Amino acid sequence: MAAHTQKNNKPAKSGGKEAQPLIIAKTPAEEQRLKLERLMRNPDKLAPIPDRPKEWNPRAPPEFVRDVMGSSAGAGSGEFHVYRHLRRREYQRQDFLDKMADKFKEDLDYLDKVEQNKQAAEERTAKRRKKREKLKQKKMMAKKAKVEDNDDKKSESSEEEEDEEGREAEDDAEAPSFIMGKK
Repeated sequence: MAAHTQKNNKPAKSGGKEAQPLIIAKTPAEEQRLKLERLMRNPDKLAPIPDRPKEWNPRAPPEFVRDVMGSSAGAGSGEFHVYRHLRRREYQRQDFLDKMADKFKEDLDYLDKVEQNKQAAEERTAKRRKKREKLKQKKMMAKKAKVEDNDDKKSESSEEEEDEEGREAEDDAEAPSFIMGKK
């Protein structure tokens, strides 16, 4: 038959998408590459994100057990299999509850550990902050002391200048007296 015929021998429509050759991935990496290529053909289209699989939960135990049975003598041959199935289901349920309790305990331990780490980090940060503040204070004190020393030197030099000026003023006051002939 013709190359472009469908199942019911009608010619295929040529206006639509072209048929892509079927490529079978041989490795997981190749499969991932093909998926990415298919997604990147139309980047505007949203990528499908699957939901998380639901966690398995055992069936709840029956509230009222009508036919209590055991693996004892007197039970029919078919009853033992029913008992075994119920027993297996109850063991699964108990294992599940134990695992959930362990997981809950591990989650609490993890949260405690995170809280301890956060507290330890905060303590280290506070200690380092205190150290930085101390250094900053020291620098400020050193700077103030240096400024005060400069002020003291200036004031001492100004006092010396004032003393010299005072002496000169005294000398000036005495000078005219010598000129006038006083001794």
